[in-house]
Amino acid sequence: MSSTALPKQETKAESRLRIVDCDIHPALRSGAELDRWLPQRWQQHRREYGLRLRQPFTSTYPYPKSAPALSRRDSWPPSGGPPGSDLDFMRAQHLDFHDIEYGMLQPLSVRGMDQRVQGFAEAVSSAVNEWQQEDWTSKDQRLKGTIAVAGEDAAAAVKEIERWAKHPDFVQISLVTRALEPLGRSRYWPIYEAAEHFGLPLGLHTLGTSGHSVAGGGWASFYYEEHQAVAMSLSAMIASFIMEGVAERFPKLKMVIIEGGFGWVPSLGWRMDSHWHALKSEVPHLRRKPSEYLKSQFWFTTQPVEEPENPEHLRKLVDWIGWDRLLFATDYPHWDSDDPRYAFKCRLSEEEKRAIFAGNAKSVYGL
Repeated sequence: MSSTALPKQETKAESRLRIVDCDIHPALRSGAELDRWLPQRWQQHRREYGLRLRQPFTSTYPYPKSAPALSRRDSWPPSGGPPGSDLDFMRAQHLDFHDIEYGMLQPLSVRGMDQRVQGFAEAVSSAVNEWQQEDWTSKDQRLKGTIAVAGEDAAAAVKEIERWAKHPDFVQISLVTRALEPLGRSRYWPIYEAAEHFGLPLGLHTLGTSGHSVAGGGWASFYYEEHQAVAMSLSAMIASFIMEGVAERFPKLKMVIIEGGFGWVPSLGWRMDSHWHALKSEVPHLRRKPSEYLKSQFWFTTQPVEEPENPEHLRKLVDWIGWDRLLFATDYPHWDSDDPRYAFKCRLSEEEKRAIFAGNAKSVYGL
C-alpha cells in the first residue's frame, strides 16, 4: 500500500518479526553540510557553481515530482529541514515504530557519480561517505551505509571502495543505474572487480542523470509516465550486465536492484533466453542461459510491490524469481513508500515472511 500520509497510531505498531529495510533515504539539510569534508577548492566550487548534473536542469529533477521533496506529508521533521534529515525523528517515525533491525542508507540528494566535473565528483562521493558515517551510522548501529563512488572514474571509485570496504558500517557500493554508458561496459569493470574482491554487493538504486531518457522511446510527457518507465531502464541495465559478460567474469558479484519493483523480471528472463538460443554465437563468452545469471547473481527490493488484482498471481511471479531473491524495502520517507504492515496482499507463510522481511537481506549483506 502506498500513501502520501500513512495512518498515525498512538502506540507502537505490533510486529511479529524484526525487519531489515533495504532502502532508507537520509537527506542533507543543505549542500553546505558537506563542506565539513570537502577540500577548500571544492567548497568554493560548490558555492560558486553548485551541483552540475548531466541534463539541462543542472540541479533538479527533469520532472516535477508528485509531492514536495518526493515525500509523505507527515515526514517533515518538527525541527525543520527536509524529510529524512533528522535522525531522532526518523527513529521515532520509522526505525522504532516498525521495529527495524537494520536499515540500508541510500543517499540521493547529492550523487558524485552524476557530477560533470570528475574531481568534484570524487570529492563529493568521499564527503557523502564521511557524512553517512559521522552523522548516521555512528549514531545508530541499526543503520548501514552505502559506499558512494564517482563511478564514471573507475580508478577514483576503486580508491574510495578500498577506503571503506572493511569498515563495518558500510555494506554495499552505490552506482546510479543510468550512467553515461551501459553499466556492463568494460570501463566499469575495475569497480566490479573491487566489489567482488571485498565481498560487497552493488546497490543499484534506480536513478541517474546521464542526459538519457528513462524510457527507450524518448522523453516522457508526464511524471506518471516517467515514474513507471524505470523498469525499462533497469531491464536494459541487467541485460547489459549479463550480455557484456560481467556476471560471467565476476561470478561472486552480487547485484541488488533497488526501488524498481520486480514484476518485469520473469519476462526479461524469458525474452533473453529466447533470443540466446538464436543469437548465442554473438556472445560466446556466456556459458549459461541469461536467466541462470539472472537467478543467481541478482536480488530485488520489494518496493514498489506490484499488486495484481489476483493476489495469487504475485505468488506465481515470486515463484519464478525465487523467494530468496526478494529483499524488503520501504523507500522511507518518500510519498510512495511501503508500510511493512500492508506491503503484501498475497498470503505469506511464516518462513516466507522471515526470508523476505529480514533473512534474505542478512544473507546478502552478511549481517
